[in-house]
Amino acid sequence: MNIVETQLKNTYTSLKDRFGYINERQAPRLVKVIVSVGVGSVTDKEKLTLIPQRIMTITGQKPSPRSAKKSIASFKVRQGTVVGYAVTLRGARMIGFLEKFLQVSLPRTRDFKGVSMSIVDDMGNLTLGIKEHTIFPETSDEELRNVFGLAITLVSTAKNKEEAIAFYDHIGVPFRKD
Repeated sequence: MNIVETQLKNTYTSLKDRFGYINERQAPRLVKVIVSVGVGSVTDKEKLTLIPQRIMTITGQKPSPRSAKKSIASFKVRQGTVVGYAVTLRGARMIGFLEKFLQVSLPRTRDFKGVSMSIVDDMGNLTLGIKEHTIFPETSDEELRNVFGLAITLVSTAKNKEEAIAFYDHIGVPFRKD
């Protein structure tokens, strides 16, 4: 059993006094982790095939293409055109990815001083934008010419922002001490 999995199991015991939980089911839990990448204005065929392969290498799951719902002429986007890729992780893959992300990848970020508490929304979700996918150990450092950014969203059952921040701090998200 790894660190994040242990922290997820001990959420109720550590937060019950602070928030007055009576039942174990009242404590927040992590529902899913969503990793998404927008392809934007990339027209290079090589890069369009490279992005899903790299996401699959990082997450261990094949990404699903996300297509445009409407045509927007000013952005030169047609309905049905692939505008991004997303992976939804649950269960053991979610815990494994979260462990790798929090313990290995996030500290590898250049000039990392912690994440701001403002990235947690009022619904209890945490969305973090990563500028370079090369912080993950699965990506080879040789291929630095095709670097892309991605967004990682942690979805929890927390009822408000304060509860969500306490939950994410408990499971090991390194918040910035301001």
